[in-house]
Amino acid sequence: MKFILQYLKEYKWYATLAPLFKMLEAIFELLVPLVVASMIDKGIANADRGYVLRMGFVLLALALLGTTVSITAQFFAAKAAVLSTGRMRADVYDHIQSFSDAAIDQVGTSTLITRITSDLNQVQGGINMALRLFLRSPFIVAGAMVMAGTISWKALCLFAAIIILLSVLVAGLMRCTVPMYRQVQRRLEGLLTLARENLEGARVIRAFAIGERERDEFARRNEGLFETAYGAGRLQSYLNPATFVLVNLGIVVLLWRSGAAVNAGTLTTGETVALYNYLSQILIELVKFANLIVQITRAYASVGRVEEIMEIVADERRHGERAAGADKYTAIQFLNVTFSYNKSEKALEELSFSVPQGTTLGIVGGTGAGKSTIVRLLRHAYDVTAGEVRLFGLNVDSISDEDMARLVANIPQHVELFAGTVAENLRLGNPDASDDELITALKTAQAYDFVMEKGGLPAEVRKGGANFSGGQRQRLSIARALAVHSKILILDDATSALDAATERELLKALREDTEKTVVIVSQRSNAVKNADRILVMDGGWCIGGGTHEELLAGNDVYREIVEAAQ
Repeated sequence: MKFILQYLKEYKWYATLAPLFKMLEAIFELLVPLVVASMIDKGIANADRGYVLRMGFVLLALALLGTTVSITAQFFAAKAAVLSTGRMRADVYDHIQSFSDAAIDQVGTSTLITRITSDLNQVQGGINMALRLFLRSPFIVAGAMVMAGTISWKALCLFAAIIILLSVLVAGLMRCTVPMYRQVQRRLEGLLTLARENLEGARVIRAFAIGERERDEFARRNEGLFETAYGAGRLQSYLNPATFVLVNLGIVVLLWRSGAAVNAGTLTTGETVALYNYLSQILIELVKFANLIVQITRAYASVGRVEEIMEIVADERRHGERAAGADKYTAIQFLNVTFSYNKSEKALEELSFSVPQGTTLGIVGGTGAGKSTIVRLLRHAYDVTAGEVRLFGLNVDSISDEDMARLVANIPQHVELFAGTVAENLRLGNPDASDDELITALKTAQAYDFVMEKGGLPAEVRKGGANFSGGQRQRLSIARALAVHSKILILDDATSALDAATERELLKALREDTEKTVVIVSQRSNAVKNADRILVMDGGWCIGGGTHEELLAGNDVYREIVEAAQ
């Protein structure tokens, strides 16, 4: 509850005015039975047509006033719900942006998407309903009981008994359905995870002809989600019928006892109609309140899930302090670095190497050798298990994310381009880059010619770069990194889609910048053979280091990689 209140307090006027206007509407509604009773006892009983018409106009005025204040209350409730949830969603998104890769791996992308969309939509609906009905419905129920008590204390006892029974029923259903809705959201996350994996790996699924297996798994998870949601819905479906049964039984008892009282002269016909109207109001409001409880139950479960994300400790590197002892001549240092993604298996063990500024380092090895892990630790996507990683003499723990983004440009194998123009994509890392700087970056990345053919910097880029080939997307990504003017450039298998001639020209152009330190990660020896130094990785260990000629003469693993590429 505190989590929601800290956002609602920013819109306290909306959140306050909405229930106040709803209670004003309730007051008008509670006056209606009294007006009807007066119309019957004084107007109809005495055949006073003028009095009946006057009371009719009073009812019409109450209806118009009630409608006006109701619309106003709806407006304020919607504003409070949408604005507060919008801020909440922005804060959750901003918090997620501070997560390290390790935190994202732990939580899961599909989970984060569900929390920031489905769960927050549930919270928004719960806030809206609560502001409209949480005070209004109890106020009308209590007001109807008080008004009924002024007419007959026996009716008051009947109303109290009905409300107590319904309260017990609602509390029992809430106790059962809250855990079920949490389970519904968890199963929804699992289904979204599977759907996301299938969409991203559609080609692999077709290549290995495992579509039937994936369909069966989707059907199984979908069936589990259906059963859980159906069970929760079935329990909640008992709420409205039970409410109608209890209240209508109360109406039967009321009419039975009131009829006898009218015959005895202790109760008038108008008062009986008023009591019936008050009990009907209680019925309607209890049904509304029951639905509100259902909405709040789902919102409560979703709030808890959103809070779980916000309680994850943000990556403190966003506000890192610079360490002393900077070394501008040594760009990269790994000092006895050991790292594991889990406690059972090490991805790197006691790795040590250094890279002088302005040189090129090649990292080569087979799948699972630890190449990409080195890149992740270098840009501080993960914290090392043991040892230390330094950039220009600074421990990466002391470098903020903003500084790291300016210091290190990483180009992964799988490129992400966004819908817009070429210029907009190239300026993602450096919004202030001039057109001349972008042109220079395109030329260095060997992307200038095809970009000009498509219309130059204003050329359209479709979502994911769908209107460019794989090699063109990689070169655009490299140009985007070059536009940042970072001191360290990492090519993590980022030339895998390029032909040999283009790759050769690209690497040659990168080596001409003597101020930039380049790290080339690849499974192919051709990509790294001209590097100043090459590391050969195998099973998390560095089993060799040197130039192409030195490794070719004295390292069997490197020799096998070279022979495989020929």
